[in-house]
Amino acid sequence: MSQSIIPLTFPGRGKGLRDVYKNRFLLKLLVSKEIKVRYRGSILGILWSYMRPLMQFVVFYLALGLFLNVQGSTPNYPIYLFAGIVLVNFFTEALGNATRSIVENRDLIRKIYLPRELFPVASVWVSAVHFLPQVLILLVVCLFNGWHPSLWQLAAVLIAFAMLAILAVGLGLFFGAINVYFRDSENLVDLLIMMVTWLSPVLYLWSQVEHVLGPFFWIYQLNPMTVAVEIFHNTFWHATLNAEQAASPAAQVVPGLDYFWLPIGLGISLAVLFIGQFTFGRLSKKFAQEL
Repeated sequence: MSQSIIPLTFPGRGKGLRDVYKNRFLLKLLVSKEIKVRYRGSILGILWSYMRPLMQFVVFYLALGLFLNVQGSTPNYPIYLFAGIVLVNFFTEALGNATRSIVENRDLIRKIYLPRELFPVASVWVSAVHFLPQVLILLVVCLFNGWHPSLWQLAAVLIAFAMLAILAVGLGLFFGAINVYFRDSENLVDLLIMMVTWLSPVLYLWSQVEHVLGPFFWIYQLNPMTVAVEIFHNTFWHATLNAEQAASPAAQVVPGLDYFWLPIGLGISLAVLFIGQFTFGRLSKKFAQEL
């Protein structure tokens, strides 16, 4: 009777993100562990994940919406502002935690072998757990303001979220691997996180950027974060406007947003994921020694 022969492989050689899919049970355990550890000994627990977007919303709304009277030129400005903040917070939290995920799990990595990619992916997954209830709050607010989205808008917002998750995983793999060798990477990522809110139309209108950049506006649109925020505004904020408000200059949608810029943003995010996985795979071989 013939026996199947399993080919020999080098110890520790993984298959990248495919190993994450094969080890979904371990991913679930890591996500559960991250959530429990983060709120251990906390009175409010997971409610702390809502404090940051709430405080940001209050500060920005008071400073820009009331003091600078941005809401005077932007209808339903609170929804416009909140729709951008919840998305940006998901990305910044995911990227920051993914960058630190390898270093913070050094004890586990030094003791046993498991796919290293699990740690950055788990960090992004935890951020998604925090993100979804915030979106539910946004949905309730929109429903009370006459929300009437189309099926394509709902589909586009799901694609935009997936695009940002892919981007966060790609950057998390890249900076997470480099951070093992150069701890300055955390400071660099913190600087990027500070800039994200201002490099996307969260607090202002995209038309204001187009007015300043003119023919170079396309450079601004190459940022997948920018495209995702505009998709969220189009789905949640724009769909709450009445006919008169939707016809105002402030409510105009970026030309080609869904059929041109969204595919480009998704392509850029996939390219970043490929680069991040390649870098992570090359550097992960010596994680245990460096940690």
